[in-house]
Amino acid sequence: MNDSQRPRYLTVAEVAQDMRVSTMTVYRLIKSGELAAVRVGKSYRIRATDLDTFLDSRYVETGT
Repeated sequence: MNDSQRPRYLTVAEVAQDMRVSTMTVYRLIKSGELAAVRVGKSYRIRATDLDTFLDSRYVETGT
């Protein structure tokens, strides 16, 4: 598997920054099963594609 095929993993802090929420919100989403994550030791990593899927599933278009 080359680097272009390998998934990119984000830290909880990176996900929180991208979503403009607190790290506790990201931890709650992981714990509830809404956001997929991989446990690495005592920390979590989130695949960039899983974050995109999560955000896409919650996208709401407003207005006309």
